[in-house]
Amino acid sequence: METAVAGHFGELIQGRLGPSGPLALITLPCPALVARVRLAPGPMALRDPAGLIPRRHAAALLRAGAGAGAREGAGEREGPPRRTARGRATIAADMPPGGGAGSSTAARLALLAAAARSAGCEAPSPETAARLCLAQEGATDPLMFAAPAERLWAPREARALAPLPALPGMVVVGGFLGPGRRTDARDLDFADVADLVAAWPDAAGRGDLAALAALAEQSARRNQARRGGPDDAPLRAAARAHGALGIAAAHTGSARGLIFAPGAGDPTAAARALEAAGLARVGVFAAAAPAPQADATPEAPRIPDAEFGNLGHAIPAVPAARASDERASR
Repeated sequence: METAVAGHFGELIQGRLGPSGPLALITLPCPALVARVRLAPGPMALRDPAGLIPRRHAAALLRAGAGAGAREGAGEREGPPRRTARGRATIAADMPPGGGAGSSTAARLALLAAAARSAGCEAPSPETAARLCLAQEGATDPLMFAAPAERLWAPREARALAPLPALPGMVVVGGFLGPGRRTDARDLDFADVADLVAAWPDAAGRGDLAALAALAEQSARRNQARRGGPDDAPLRAAARAHGALGIAAAHTGSARGLIFAPGAGDPTAAARALEAAGLARVGVFAAAAPAPQADATPEAPRIPDAEFGNLGHAIPAVPAARASDERASR
């Protein structure tokens, strides 16, 4: 049994809703970066070279996916489990740990889906999956939903604060700048982005990608000024030189990217500029396309014994989809 769940590429917006308000984010979907799980029959065993999921968490997810652990939270309660976790799980991800691309959440969701399918059970609902991930991580991204960017998400509470319009089509050129930085669930020291969040629905409803890119860049710059991290001046220079509309960034993590309108600017030249500026694993993807969620078809890529290759220029941008196109295909 093999499953794959798409990650994200940082956030379009993240911060506090008011100086003492809740932490909220709008994620940037990335169908080109996925976490994959291969689950084979047998006693509980875990191969996880990147250390994305502790063994006790993996065991709890195996039980939850098989229908035994959904009422146990994340399986952390004392006492014997209702069922022994079974399955030899191999976990791999295209994104680096601490990159701000959702590797740990995506890996958990892929393992949960693999356990359910191998047991012939219905997978837990997205809401249940979010609670399971929150109990283990203390913070989670909305990757369990089919359209993760269509909700203003509270990552420390694993719930949607408000619905949002679908993203317009966009192309992102990005990579990873500097060392990774894993999320600390206790960290709430983010900039106030209440005004940016308030402006988002109207711009998204109009499909105004230039306005959305400007809001995303403001969020990235406010949080870089508050939280530190690599200087984003090279990204702004590359954006101006090659026709990008703005910058997107992981507000915790090393993912950095440029936002382009489909068919506009020069993403290939921008990718070369980002590599010259020191970004690693630079690639190009269409952010608003439907993302793969727990894909277990026979055509799903197999997990090799070695680690997966990295996101690169050779990965083509898939066609962007607006909400109307996506709903028509359902």
